[in-house]
Amino acid sequence: MFEHGSSTPARSRVIANADPGGCLAPHAAEVREALERVLASGRFILGPELRAFEEEFAAWLGGGHCVGVANGTDAIELALRAVGVREGDGVVVPANTASASVAGILAAGARPVFCDVDPETMCIDTDCLNDLPGPLHAVLAVHLYGHPCDMDRLMALAARRGLKVVEDCAQAHGAAWAGRSVGIWGDVAAFSFYPTKNLAALGDGGGVVTRDPVVAGRIRALRQYGWQERYVSSGEGGRNSRLDEMHAAVLRVRLRHLRQDNHRRGELASRYFERLVDSQLRLPPRASALATQVWHQYVVRTPDREGLCAHLAARGVHTQALYPVPLHKQPAFARWAPAQAGSLVECEGCCREVLSLPVHPALRDEDVKRVCAEVLAWTKAVERT
Repeated sequence: MFEHGSSTPARSRVIANADPGGCLAPHAAEVREALERVLASGRFILGPELRAFEEEFAAWLGGGHCVGVANGTDAIELALRAVGVREGDGVVVPANTASASVAGILAAGARPVFCDVDPETMCIDTDCLNDLPGPLHAVLAVHLYGHPCDMDRLMALAARRGLKVVEDCAQAHGAAWAGRSVGIWGDVAAFSFYPTKNLAALGDGGGVVTRDPVVAGRIRALRQYGWQERYVSSGEGGRNSRLDEMHAAVLRVRLRHLRQDNHRRGELASRYFERLVDSQLRLPPRASALATQVWHQYVVRTPDREGLCAHLAARGVHTQALYPVPLHKQPAFARWAPAQAGSLVECEGCCREVLSLPVHPALRDEDVKRVCAEVLAWTKAVERT
């Protein structure tokens, strides 16, 4: 990781694929002011900063209600429970996402039903909803890498099967489908504010968004012991999952700059497209008339991922494979692997090949130029062998 504005010579700079400190640096004065405001208030849990952030984030998305919770995994769990998912219910989820998505499903007492993905976007293959056996209660639509799912088709197919739609927006703050923000398409949506996200707190944090005030009320009760009134638990399964005032205050600052930060990510993605067009790598899908990307990750694909990763690491460029092992092949989740071999072939192919190149607002144009030069040098060397 490098410091924003560092004068370190270009060849010796370490280029990270996430730089929370560098992204925060331009807003340091605003963040300090926000933190001092919280300290002076003496309110640290469920206070005015959280209420303000919840209102501001919901408005930023385009309406509805936001409920702050402790982290993105809790957000998935509480979102599922708030729309009626119960013990043993089936929840459809793509197998190439993070373990956190399934952890939230299991925490809700449900069982994951793994599905395949579209080979281009690597988001859920909506046609799978026609074929998966029941009983099913919900589908977890993961907007992976900052690219939105095809929400028009997903909503239509889910309605046909009577499924609740829960959006996993952990990597997609500001992404949109057909001009409408992700997070307000489905019945409810889960957001993560982990420090490497497009909208990031200083530590763990999450939020649940819904247009339904009844669902929002359930989540508010679930996040604090099932209380409808203080010290009276009126619903089973309540827990302690609250977004604290410090994180909410920081998120309010960063929300003001999120459109600008996402725009910068888009500029960096454009630089990659320009320079890697002849790289022999499989590049991610560009934004389209329907899909608005926010470039949480810039993900390329190559059959020799380990070779490219090692080449870049040796030259000070840190990359990551998100995610290298499909969920149905991980020991913790293997019991839910589909019985039919080859039914998740696209997920497995993605997990073998994906590699995230650095893309975050603190990255400089010359850093992207250097990353691309190293990628092209590797591809030329491979071609010669």
